[in-house]
Amino acid sequence: MSRKSIVEKVLSGKTLVSDGAWGTFLQRKGMQPGECPELWCIEHREAVREIAESYIDAGADMIETNSFGGTSFKLEHYGLQERTAELNKAAASISREAAGADKYVIASIGPTGKMLLMGDVTSEDLYNAFKEQALALAAGGADAACIETMSDIDEAVCAVKAVKENTGLEVICTFSFEKTINGEYRTMMGVSPADMVAALVPAGADIIGTNCGNGMERMIEIVREIRAANTDIPILVHANAGMPENVNGADVFPDSPEDMAGMTPLLIAAGANIIGGCCGTTPAHVRAIRETIENL
Repeated sequence: MSRKSIVEKVLSGKTLVSDGAWGTFLQRKGMQPGECPELWCIEHREAVREIAESYIDAGADMIETNSFGGTSFKLEHYGLQERTAELNKAAASISREAAGADKYVIASIGPTGKMLLMGDVTSEDLYNAFKEQALALAAGGADAACIETMSDIDEAVCAVKAVKENTGLEVICTFSFEKTINGEYRTMMGVSPADMVAALVPAGADIIGTNCGNGMERMIEIVREIRAANTDIPILVHANAGMPENVNGADVFPDSPEDMAGMTPLLIAAGANIIGGCCGTTPAHVRAIRETIENL
């Protein structure tokens, strides 16, 4: 493709819009508890494509792929580890079809669930698993890898290097932070936003940021911390639609499209360059964010 890279677009002064949640959409389309989401890329391809298209139609500049749990370690839970390349290539090709030539595909790569600290795996094991996934996503037509929901620096660095050293994909990496009782932001492994920056930039990440775990309001504070640690690198945010509330046994995300759109200017002022959604967000949220950015 002869268009600019995502980083080039950001450096030209553009604030870009990403997509929203995928898991809740799959559930609405009939995915049952215990099913493998990635297998839907083969067995329910059209349903997955409809999700991707809904975000493009809402005005997203980029969409993810249905491959969050696509490492061989995660697929092993379903006895599908031998189909890792097939499932990831299919996931990327679906989003590529939906995105067309003008929009970007940022292929989702989630944590493996394995702990280096506990000796579950070696760094080489992780690197090879992420390499296998990344090569398949690239073969399916992805433009970038979105390594997301990370909490451990060593695992994230393995993923970043595996993508960077084996593909031509741009590399996005986002961590999930929680607010401690002391008012600080840390991952479940104790990593701060500044720690993340210090590790990911030398590892080769092109874009860094944060996803999940927080609504827009807290994401503003996290972005300020990231931007204080690095004034130049593009920052991506995939915020939840607020903090979930349990209503009649189900998690409900309270922030409306208007709520998220209303906080978008503050997020941009804090230093965010790419804004989308995570849990609880819908095409309506993405559309509202898009309209707000266009009106700024």
